[in-house]
Amino acid sequence: MSNVHHRTASFSVSCAIVTVSDTRDEESDKSGQLMKTLLAGSGHPIHHYTIIPDDKQTITETIKSAAHREDIAAILVNGGTGISQRDVTIEAIRPLLDKEIPGFGEIFRYLSYQYDIGTASILSRAIAGVVNNRIVFSTPGSTGAVKLAMEKLILPELGHAVKEITKDLPK
Repeated sequence: MSNVHHRTASFSVSCAIVTVSDTRDEESDKSGQLMKTLLAGSGHPIHHYTIIPDDKQTITETIKSAAHREDIAAILVNGGTGISQRDVTIEAIRPLLDKEIPGFGEIFRYLSYQYDIGTASILSRAIAGVVNNRIVFSTPGSTGAVKLAMEKLILPELGHAVKEITKDLPK
């Protein structure tokens, strides 16, 4: 299957990685490290990496800050997308979105059901959208979920998404 979008959007995208967790540090953040590895392996530089607690205000401030940096075009968040009391990533990100991309969460849950965790995929609230002309992807924090989202959805569409977001902006 030929896809003209992918041919025209295969360029380097500067990224920020945000891990949302009360328990991880840089050494134990396997999902954040996996994001780093997969992005770097695809030629996308990481300009910011941080681990922050499951705190709505901290998540909001971190996303806002990253979305206003000139050197960041994409923000990849992992963690806090479930339904437990402390999972507040979606509540922090959704109000910031200028545009939501519902297909990301829909297809992610379908792929999770099919290839990873079965019916537990209904508990995922993965989301994507645009904040201040930056693409934002928010995935669950498990390495299986990150690997699936990165390989099947994010990496194949990252350049295309940034191209679409920025194509009408003044140069």
